[in-house]
Amino acid sequence: MSTRTERFQRQPRRPQEKKDDSPEEPEEVIRFSPEEEAALLNDSNARKATANELFAKSSYKDAIETYDEALSTCPNYLDYEIAVLKSNIAACHLKLEDWKEAIKAATAALDGLDRLQGRTGDGKDKGKDGASVEEEADEEIISAGAAKAEDTSDPGKREADIERIRAKALLRRARARSEQGGWASLQGAEEDYKALSQMQNLSPADKKLVQRQLALLPPRIKAAQEKEMGEMMGKLKQLGNGILKPFGLSTDNFQMVKDEKTGGYSMSFNQGGSSS
Repeated sequence: MSTRTERFQRQPRRPQEKKDDSPEEPEEVIRFSPEEEAALLNDSNARKATANELFAKSSYKDAIETYDEALSTCPNYLDYEIAVLKSNIAACHLKLEDWKEAIKAATAALDGLDRLQGRTGDGKDKGKDGASVEEEADEEIISAGAAKAEDTSDPGKREADIERIRAKALLRRARARSEQGGWASLQGAEEDYKALSQMQNLSPADKKLVQRQLALLPPRIKAAQEKEMGEMMGKLKQLGNGILKPFGLSTDNFQMVKDEKTGGYSMSFNQGGSSS
């Protein structure tokens, strides 16, 4: 392997591999000659094919490790190829019911596609391979080797491929957000499903799934909101009681009174508390 290739492999780890919440440092972009790029991409695709086989055998953790190896080999300016790999990693995490990591990987895939579409048509998109792991509505994943023969000189086909991977990443993130639960995650799932409902490339099964989730999510979101608001108010009350206790008071001594005319609230003081 050439010196330039070795230099590429010593670049900082990709964002999805970070283990903390520290700010991301911009990743250095190293451009390769066409020959070097092709060699790296072939290596990455070979590792991806192995990961696909591992997924088919339900070896999801091994598949994730192998997809990561494919990512470490793929030039970091090939956003389409990287998005495919990260979307596949999200699918693995779904199988493992690791919702947080599935959301993280799917979001990374979608961010890459956004960057790619921002460059479409300006001659900077250098992606070459469209091979990916396909996911059906029942989460079964199979290999799509026929996509390897795609002609990336066709802008229309490239755009269709981007939208295909976008739909898959959105479906995976939406499901992970829905399964993770919580007010914010459920709202995010609803946003993803709304975006999917506007896409024209979904299968009939995926369309039914999206519509079903859009019907089921609103009451779940409302219940989660009420639960979290109740928990928050409980914690605030506990905090308030701790502050008021030295004065012989508690939050029961204060009541919020709604003005029916204005819809505003005012606070009233009750010396005897709620028991009087």
